[in-house]
Amino acid sequence: MNMKQAIQTIAYRSIYTVTYVISLLPMVFLYVMASFTFFLVYHIIGYRKAVVFQNVARSFPEKRYGEVHAIVKKFYACFVAYFAEIIKSISAPAEVLDRKIIFENLELIDQYVNSGRNVIACLGHCGNWEMLNFMPYKIPHEIYAVYKPLRSGMMNRLMIKLRSRFGMKLLADSAVMRYILSKSSRPAVYLFLADQCPRIKDERYRFSLLNQETYFFSGMEKLARKGQTAVIYLHITQLLKGNYKIVCVPICSNAESTTDGEITQKYIDLLAENIREEPYGWLWTHKRWKR
Repeated sequence: MNMKQAIQTIAYRSIYTVTYVISLLPMVFLYVMASFTFFLVYHIIGYRKAVVFQNVARSFPEKRYGEVHAIVKKFYACFVAYFAEIIKSISAPAEVLDRKIIFENLELIDQYVNSGRNVIACLGHCGNWEMLNFMPYKIPHEIYAVYKPLRSGMMNRLMIKLRSRFGMKLLADSAVMRYILSKSSRPAVYLFLADQCPRIKDERYRFSLLNQETYFFSGMEKLARKGQTAVIYLHITQLLKGNYKIVCVPICSNAESTTDGEITQKYIDLLAENIREEPYGWLWTHKRWKR
């Protein structure tokens, strides 16, 4: 181990230890910390406030300023609370999380996997999507979260540690195509956060989302069709503060039988429905329409 690796290891262990100790604090105290953070982020710093207001206003042109303002304010309050919940999940007993995270229609995944088919579970940045790290505790199948590795090796290692507590496996986006196609003999579930802005514009994957022209990644659909996978959408909503419901919604049982763009369009329709049901829950700070 060279000096750089040694420093990164020490930093990783120190940050993880501190975070774990904080996670042992009562949830009430963590929410108090989140409220103070909300005051700083929303009222003092104004983190990406202009971006959030613009995104919400353009997405809901029928809403008046007061309604837009209410959505924005609640978004920031939920956003900081999500971090408190993520920290708590580092040490919270599985039994506690099981009461707070309700899954519906998991039988759909069982049906597809037991029939020998891989499942692509696509979702958006809705609610506290990080709570899906608990999903492997609920089903007896391998689950992979497709992610983009962080530039910092130390932070990337920390992220993997936090997300894999209940058995979630992380798979780099650059390797997912090769991995799925070479692992067809052992069906599994692959989670895709598919609502980010692609760097390369593919005109075939230009759609309308929330009244705005929007480009989507074509990789998820192309992979689904090439791998003949089943595709579902994970609909995430907040029941109460810190309590979530995740519903498995079918998109197709065999992507090979769909037409080009069909899966993406169904995904967009379900994502838009998810956002409209809980508009404050989506990640509005993301510069989704910067291009």
